[in-house]
Amino acid sequence: MATRRAFLAAAACAVMLTASKRLGAAPVFEVIESEWQAGGLAGTFAEARNGPRTAPAVLLIAGSGPTDRNGNGPAIATDLYRQLALGLAGAGYRVLRYDKRGVGASAALVRREEDLRFNHYVEDAALALASLRARSDTDAVFLAGHSEGASVAIRTAAQSPVDGLVLMAGPGRRLDAILADQFRAMNLPDAMLGRALAILSTVAAGGHVPDVPKALRMAFRPSVQPFLASECAVDPAAELARLTTPTLLLQGTRDLQVGAQDLDALARGRPDAQIVQLSGANHVFKFAPSERSGNFALYRDPRIPLHPDMLPSLVRFIEART
Repeated sequence: MATRRAFLAAAACAVMLTASKRLGAAPVFEVIESEWQAGGLAGTFAEARNGPRTAPAVLLIAGSGPTDRNGNGPAIATDLYRQLALGLAGAGYRVLRYDKRGVGASAALVRREEDLRFNHYVEDAALALASLRARSDTDAVFLAGHSEGASVAIRTAAQSPVDGLVLMAGPGRRLDAILADQFRAMNLPDAMLGRALAILSTVAAGGHVPDVPKALRMAFRPSVQPFLASECAVDPAAELARLTTPTLLLQGTRDLQVGAQDLDALARGRPDAQIVQLSGANHVFKFAPSERSGNFALYRDPRIPLHPDMLPSLVRFIEART
Protein backbone atom coordinates (compact mmCIF):
# COMPACT_ATOMS: atom_id res chain seq x y z
CA MET A 1 0.00 0.00 0.00
CA ALA A 2 2.86 2.40 0.77
CA THR A 3 4.29 2.09 -2.72
CA ARG A 4 0.87 2.35 -4.32
CA ARG A 5 -0.05 5.51 -2.38
CA ALA A 6 3.26 7.16 -3.20
CA PHE A 7 2.69 6.33 -6.88
CA LEU A 8 -0.85 7.71 -6.75
CA ALA A 9 0.32 10.96 -5.17
CA ALA A 10 3.03 11.34 -7.80
CA ALA A 11 0.44 10.69 -10.48
CA ALA A 12 -1.86 13.27 -8.89
CA CYS A 13 0.91 15.86 -9.09
CA ALA A 14 1.59 14.92 -12.70
CA VAL A 15 -2.07 15.47 -13.55
CA MET A 16 -2.00 18.86 -11.81
CA LEU A 17 1.11 19.89 -13.70
CA THR A 18 -0.18 18.85 -17.12
CA ALA A 19 -3.86 19.70 -16.69
CA SER A 20 -4.14 22.50 -14.15
CA LYS A 21 -7.61 23.40 -15.42
CA ARG A 22 -8.80 20.11 -13.93
CA LEU A 23 -7.82 21.00 -10.37
CA GLY A 24 -11.49 20.86 -9.47
CA ALA A 25 -11.64 17.21 -10.48
CA ALA A 26 -10.20 14.17 -8.71
CA PRO A 27 -6.56 13.73 -9.71
CA VAL A 28 -6.49 9.91 -9.47
CA PHE A 29 -9.45 8.47 -7.55
CA GLU A 30 -12.75 10.28 -7.62
CA VAL A 31 -12.77 12.56 -4.58
CA ILE A 32 -15.90 13.14 -2.52
CA GLU A 33 -16.11 16.40 -0.59
CA SER A 34 -18.64 17.13 2.13
CA GLU A 35 -19.28 20.07 4.40
CA TRP A 36 -17.99 19.86 7.96
CA GLN A 37 -18.95 21.93 10.98
CA ALA A 38 -18.05 21.91 14.67
CA GLY A 39 -18.14 24.56 17.35
CA GLY A 40 -18.72 27.38 14.87
CA LEU A 41 -15.91 26.25 12.56
CA ALA A 42 -16.79 25.32 8.99
CA GLY A 43 -14.72 23.30 6.57
CA THR A 44 -14.54 20.57 3.97
CA PHE A 45 -13.93 16.87 4.47
CA ALA A 46 -12.42 15.08 1.47
CA GLU A 47 -12.06 11.36 0.81
CA ALA A 48 -11.74 8.99 -2.12
CA ARG A 49 -14.84 7.31 -3.46
CA ASN A 50 -14.36 3.54 -3.21
CA GLY A 51 -11.16 4.10 -1.25
CA PRO A 52 -9.91 1.93 1.65
CA ARG A 53 -12.37 1.15 4.46
CA THR A 54 -10.08 2.83 6.98
CA ALA A 55 -7.19 5.17 6.28
CA PRO A 56 -4.98 7.81 7.88
CA ALA A 57 -6.51 11.25 8.21
CA VAL A 58 -4.75 14.56 7.70
CA LEU A 59 -5.81 17.84 9.29
CA LEU A 60 -4.61 20.87 7.30
CA ILE A 61 -3.99 24.00 9.39
CA ALA A 62 -3.82 27.28 7.50
CA GLY A 63 -1.15 29.94 7.64
CA SER A 64 -1.33 33.55 8.75
CA GLY A 65 -3.85 36.20 7.84
CA PRO A 66 -7.51 35.89 6.84
CA THR A 67 -6.96 32.59 5.06
CA ASP A 68 -9.81 30.27 4.13
CA ARG A 69 -9.94 26.50 3.85
CA ASN A 70 -8.57 26.57 0.30
CA GLY A 71 -5.56 28.79 0.98
CA ASN A 72 -7.12 31.99 -0.34
CA GLY A 73 -7.87 35.39 1.12
CA PRO A 74 -8.34 39.07 0.28
CA ALA A 75 -4.75 39.46 -0.95
CA ILE A 76 -3.89 35.90 -2.04
CA ALA A 77 -5.33 33.20 -4.28
CA THR A 78 -3.18 30.07 -4.11
CA ASP A 79 -5.61 27.15 -3.71
CA LEU A 80 -2.73 25.54 -1.79
CA TYR A 81 -4.86 23.68 0.77
CA ARG A 82 -7.45 22.66 -1.79
CA GLN A 83 -4.75 21.19 -4.01
CA LEU A 84 -3.20 19.36 -1.06
CA ALA A 85 -6.58 18.01 0.02
CA LEU A 86 -7.49 16.77 -3.46
CA GLY A 87 -4.10 15.15 -3.93
CA LEU A 88 -4.07 13.41 -0.56
CA ALA A 89 -7.71 12.33 -0.79
CA GLY A 90 -7.02 11.04 -4.29
CA ALA A 91 -4.28 8.87 -2.78
CA GLY A 92 -6.77 7.33 -0.35
CA TYR A 93 -6.53 9.51 2.75
CA ARG A 94 -9.20 11.40 4.65
CA VAL A 95 -8.46 15.14 4.69
CA LEU A 96 -10.07 17.93 6.68
CA ARG A 97 -9.47 21.61 6.03
CA TYR A 98 -11.39 24.53 7.50
CA ASP A 99 -11.87 28.28 7.36
CA LYS A 100 -9.92 29.97 10.14
CA ARG A 101 -12.02 31.59 12.82
CA GLY A 102 -13.12 35.02 11.66
CA VAL A 103 -12.89 33.97 8.00
CA GLY A 104 -15.44 32.69 5.48
CA ALA A 105 -18.06 30.43 7.01
CA SER A 106 -16.22 30.58 10.37
CA ALA A 107 -16.48 34.38 10.50
CA ALA A 108 -18.92 34.52 13.41
CA LEU A 109 -16.28 33.18 15.83
CA VAL A 110 -14.50 36.55 15.83
CA ARG A 111 -16.71 39.50 16.66
CA ARG A 112 -13.85 41.89 17.50
CA GLU A 113 -10.36 41.50 16.10
CA GLU A 114 -8.81 42.84 19.29
CA ASP A 115 -10.14 39.80 21.19
CA LEU A 116 -8.33 37.26 18.98
CA ARG A 117 -5.34 35.38 20.43
CA PHE A 118 -2.96 32.75 19.05
CA ASN A 119 -4.30 30.05 21.37
CA HIS A 120 -7.77 30.42 19.83
CA TYR A 121 -6.29 28.84 16.70
CA VAL A 122 -4.86 26.03 18.80
CA GLU A 123 -8.28 25.41 20.35
CA ASP A 124 -9.81 25.29 16.88
CA ALA A 125 -7.24 22.80 15.62
CA ALA A 126 -7.79 20.62 18.69
CA LEU A 127 -11.54 20.64 18.02
CA ALA A 128 -11.05 19.61 14.39
CA LEU A 129 -8.56 16.95 15.46
CA ALA A 130 -11.06 15.49 17.93
CA SER A 131 -13.62 15.34 15.13
CA LEU A 132 -11.24 13.29 12.97
CA ARG A 133 -10.35 10.99 15.87
CA ALA A 134 -14.04 10.26 16.47
CA ARG A 135 -14.52 8.88 12.96
CA SER A 136 -14.66 5.11 12.59
CA ASP A 137 -12.98 5.25 9.16
CA THR A 138 -9.69 6.77 10.33
CA ASP A 139 -6.87 4.63 11.70
CA ALA A 140 -4.26 7.36 12.30
CA VAL A 141 -4.25 11.15 12.45
CA PHE A 142 -1.62 13.58 11.18
CA LEU A 143 -1.37 17.33 11.60
CA ALA A 144 -0.09 19.32 8.63
CA GLY A 145 0.41 22.99 9.41
CA HIS A 146 1.55 25.63 6.94
CA SER A 147 3.52 28.71 7.99
CA GLU A 148 1.80 30.08 11.12
CA GLY A 149 -0.29 26.90 11.03
CA ALA A 150 2.90 24.92 11.69
CA SER A 151 3.27 26.68 15.04
CA VAL A 152 -0.40 25.96 15.74
CA ALA A 153 0.19 22.30 14.87
CA ILE A 154 3.17 22.04 17.25
CA ARG A 155 1.19 23.39 20.18
CA THR A 156 -1.85 21.27 19.29
CA ALA A 157 0.28 18.11 19.18
CA ALA A 158 1.63 18.94 22.64
CA GLN A 159 -1.92 18.87 23.97
CA SER A 160 -3.33 16.01 21.87
CA PRO A 161 -0.72 13.48 20.71
CA VAL A 162 -0.91 12.52 17.02
CA ASP A 163 0.73 9.95 14.78
CA GLY A 164 2.80 12.49 12.90
CA LEU A 165 3.47 16.17 12.46
CA VAL A 166 4.10 17.87 9.11
CA LEU A 167 5.50 21.40 9.30
CA MET A 168 5.27 23.08 5.92
CA ALA A 169 7.38 26.26 5.76
CA GLY A 170 7.17 26.38 9.52
CA PRO A 171 8.77 29.28 11.40
CA GLY A 172 11.58 28.28 13.72
CA ARG A 173 11.97 31.67 15.37
CA ARG A 174 9.66 34.01 17.20
CA LEU A 175 7.32 36.01 15.00
CA ASP A 176 8.96 39.33 15.83
CA ALA A 177 12.34 38.08 14.55
CA ILE A 178 10.77 36.87 11.30
CA LEU A 179 8.78 40.06 10.77
CA ALA A 180 11.87 42.16 11.39
CA ASP A 181 13.70 40.27 8.63
CA GLN A 182 10.74 40.69 6.29
CA PHE A 183 10.60 44.45 6.87
CA ARG A 184 14.34 44.73 6.23
CA ALA A 185 13.89 42.92 2.92
CA MET A 186 11.24 45.39 1.71
CA ASN A 187 13.68 48.21 0.90
CA LEU A 188 11.65 50.67 2.95
CA PRO A 189 12.94 54.20 3.50
CA ASP A 190 15.17 54.28 6.56
CA ALA A 191 12.73 56.33 8.60
CA MET A 192 9.82 54.00 7.82
CA LEU A 193 11.90 50.89 8.53
CA GLY A 194 12.98 52.35 11.84
CA ARG A 195 9.38 53.12 12.76
CA ALA A 196 8.23 49.61 11.77
CA LEU A 197 10.91 47.95 13.88
CA ALA A 198 10.15 50.21 16.84
CA ILE A 199 6.44 49.37 16.71
CA LEU A 200 7.25 45.69 16.34
CA SER A 201 9.51 45.77 19.39
CA THR A 202 6.85 47.48 21.50
CA VAL A 203 4.06 45.13 20.43
CA ALA A 204 6.22 42.01 20.90
CA ALA A 205 6.87 43.11 24.48
CA GLY A 206 3.12 43.36 25.10
CA GLY A 207 2.86 47.11 24.63
CA HIS A 208 0.29 49.05 22.63
CA VAL A 209 0.95 51.58 19.86
CA PRO A 210 -2.19 53.64 19.11
CA ASP A 211 -0.58 55.93 16.51
CA VAL A 212 0.49 53.83 13.53
CA PRO A 213 1.54 55.40 10.20
CA LYS A 214 -0.88 54.70 7.36
CA ALA A 215 1.75 52.71 5.44
CA LEU A 216 2.10 50.31 8.39
CA ARG A 217 -1.52 50.00 9.47
CA MET A 218 -2.15 46.74 7.64
CA ALA A 219 0.58 45.10 9.71
CA PHE A 220 0.17 47.00 12.98
CA ARG A 221 -3.35 48.41 13.18
CA PRO A 222 -4.21 48.74 16.89
CA SER A 223 -6.90 46.05 16.75
CA VAL A 224 -4.42 43.35 15.60
CA GLN A 225 -1.69 44.22 18.10
CA PRO A 226 -2.98 41.98 20.93
CA PHE A 227 -2.94 38.99 18.57
CA LEU A 228 0.57 39.80 17.37
CA ALA A 229 1.77 40.04 20.97
CA SER A 230 0.25 36.64 21.75
CA GLU A 231 2.02 35.03 18.79
CA CYS A 232 5.33 36.76 19.47
CA ALA A 233 5.37 34.90 22.77
CA VAL A 234 5.53 31.58 20.88
CA ASP A 235 8.93 29.95 20.38
CA PRO A 236 8.15 27.18 17.86
CA ALA A 237 11.61 25.58 17.90
CA ALA A 238 11.62 25.32 21.69
CA GLU A 239 8.09 23.89 21.74
CA LEU A 240 8.91 21.38 19.00
CA ALA A 241 12.00 20.26 20.93
CA ARG A 242 9.74 19.13 23.78
CA LEU A 243 7.81 16.75 21.50
CA THR A 244 8.68 13.22 20.45
CA THR A 245 6.05 13.09 17.69
CA PRO A 246 7.47 11.89 14.33
CA THR A 247 8.03 15.08 12.37
CA LEU A 248 8.53 16.08 8.74
CA LEU A 249 10.02 19.50 7.99
CA LEU A 250 9.10 20.65 4.47
CA GLN A 251 10.77 23.76 3.11
CA GLY A 252 11.03 25.42 -0.29
CA THR A 253 14.41 26.73 -1.37
CA ARG A 254 12.83 29.92 -2.78
CA ASP A 255 10.69 30.76 0.23
CA LEU A 256 10.91 34.53 0.76
CA GLN A 257 8.98 34.53 4.05
CA VAL A 258 10.38 31.65 6.10
CA GLY A 259 13.96 30.73 5.36
CA ALA A 260 16.95 28.57 6.18
CA GLN A 261 17.33 30.09 9.66
CA ASP A 262 13.89 28.79 10.57
CA LEU A 263 14.46 25.32 9.15
CA ASP A 264 17.79 25.12 10.97
CA ALA A 265 16.21 26.20 14.26
CA LEU A 266 13.50 23.54 14.03
CA ALA A 267 16.04 20.89 13.04
CA ARG A 268 18.31 21.75 15.99
CA GLY A 269 15.37 21.25 18.31
CA ARG A 270 14.46 17.95 16.70
CA PRO A 271 17.56 16.41 15.09
CA ASP A 272 15.55 13.24 14.46
CA ALA A 273 13.04 15.06 12.22
CA GLN A 274 12.90 14.18 8.54
CA ILE A 275 13.84 17.16 6.37
CA VAL A 276 12.73 17.63 2.77
CA GLN A 277 13.81 20.72 0.86
CA LEU A 278 11.89 21.26 -2.37
CA SER A 279 14.13 22.83 -4.99
CA GLY A 280 12.62 26.01 -6.42
CA ALA A 281 9.48 25.95 -4.25
CA ASN A 282 8.27 29.21 -2.72
CA HIS A 283 6.33 29.80 0.50
CA VAL A 284 3.10 28.45 -1.00
CA PHE A 285 4.92 25.45 -2.50
CA LYS A 286 4.68 26.47 -6.12
CA PHE A 287 7.74 26.27 -8.38
CA ALA A 288 8.94 29.87 -8.44
CA PRO A 289 11.35 32.00 -10.47
CA SER A 290 14.39 33.38 -8.70
CA GLU A 291 13.29 37.01 -8.93
CA ARG A 292 11.16 38.44 -6.12
CA SER A 293 8.24 39.88 -8.09
CA GLY A 294 7.70 36.67 -10.06
CA ASN A 295 7.81 34.64 -6.86
CA PHE A 296 5.11 36.73 -5.19
CA ALA A 297 3.01 36.78 -8.38
CA LEU A 298 2.36 33.07 -7.78
CA TYR A 299 0.43 34.00 -4.62
CA ARG A 300 -2.31 35.41 -6.85
CA ASP A 301 -2.79 32.62 -9.38
CA PRO A 302 -4.66 29.55 -8.09
CA ARG A 303 -4.16 27.79 -11.42
CA ILE A 304 -0.49 27.17 -10.62
CA PRO A 305 -0.06 23.54 -9.47
CA LEU A 306 1.82 22.29 -6.46
CA HIS A 307 5.54 21.67 -6.67
CA PRO A 308 5.81 18.16 -8.17
CA ASP A 309 7.61 16.70 -5.13
CA MET A 310 5.17 18.06 -2.56
CA LEU A 311 2.53 15.32 -2.45
CA PRO A 312 4.95 12.38 -2.81
CA SER A 313 6.97 13.74 0.14
CA LEU A 314 3.86 13.88 2.31
CA VAL A 315 2.71 10.42 1.31
CA ARG A 316 6.07 8.80 1.96
CA PHE A 317 6.18 10.30 5.45
CA ILE A 318 2.63 9.22 6.32
CA GLU A 319 2.98 5.72 4.93
CA ALA A 320 6.21 5.10 6.82
CA ARG A 321 4.28 5.66 10.06
CA THR A 322 1.06 3.74 9.45
